[in-house]
Amino acid sequence: MNHFFEQWLPPLEAEMRTVLAGREPATAAHYGMIHYHMGWVDADFRPVTLSAGKRLRPLLCLMACQEVGGDPAQALPAAAALEILHNFSLVHDDIEDGDAQRRHRPTVWAIWGVPQAINAGDAMFALAFAALQRLSLHRVPSQTVLSALQLFTETCVALTEGQHLDISFERRDCVSVEEYMRMIQGKTAALIGASVAIGGLVGGAQPSVDASLRRFGQLIGLAFQIQDDILGVWGDPMVTGKAAGADILRRKKSLPLLHALNHPVHGDAFRALLARPELTADDLSEAMDLLARTASYEYATQRMHALYAAGLEALREALADRAESSLLWSTAQWLMQRQM
Repeated sequence: MNHFFEQWLPPLEAEMRTVLAGREPATAAHYGMIHYHMGWVDADFRPVTLSAGKRLRPLLCLMACQEVGGDPAQALPAAAALEILHNFSLVHDDIEDGDAQRRHRPTVWAIWGVPQAINAGDAMFALAFAALQRLSLHRVPSQTVLSALQLFTETCVALTEGQHLDISFERRDCVSVEEYMRMIQGKTAALIGASVAIGGLVGGAQPSVDASLRRFGQLIGLAFQIQDDILGVWGDPMVTGKAAGADILRRKKSLPLLHALNHPVHGDAFRALLARPELTADDLSEAMDLLARTASYEYATQRMHALYAAGLEALREALADRAESSLLWSTAQWLMQRQM
């Protein structure tokens, strides 16, 4: 798996830089903001070398293409499109959530203001489609490009649906676990599923195989998000980079907290605790005790493992006997082995 990352990350970065290159001096700052968010420059637009993040979605796309017998080089424009789309959503999420930091740096809106950040995000959204259209330059058949474009567009809509639900949950006292699952299906799982499916499309997968690949990505995406939820409450701060119980202090409606809030015996007590104006260290200790009483860790962990197992089964449907030796299988295992 590491060899695949080392082989394909440089051409992926080159493809994204080509798509996101500035067009003229008059708009250099516009593209500079985009490059800043991507981790390529600092706030003065000077080149820097920073962690690029996991680049999970585009690498899954390239892996899927290879696993069905295609050439990952042909899928590079699609991989770039998926990563640019993901980063567009982060720029807008930071604005909508009021987050002033991402990856230990100020966010785009925190430096250049909300209007410019919205505009930079809009440019990334449009350029993601421009990236996808570059598939035709890699000898991908026009019908395949159209199919990829249709799936990409559906995914864009799903992202907005998930974000709508996420924002609406902030204003609601009562959110059910199943409503939450619907939200992360749009906000997280849809794009991971599309990443695998579009890679399969470019690689020439049959429709039934590609449907199974998409289901694999969606299920692993759901499990991945629930794992993040678990880490947000019980993760080791030295590993996660977040304070202990960070999601409790933020009153984030993640799966473990929603399970506790909807608990028939202790739900009222947990709701009353989260309704306090300020949460102290003593409140955090009390919240952790209530989470233990509601077995919310066990519930979230069981649900995560069930989705992960279902995702692997979908991969078996897609790749048959080759599934367990595939890069997609080992990547799914790697994702689920993040430390607490």
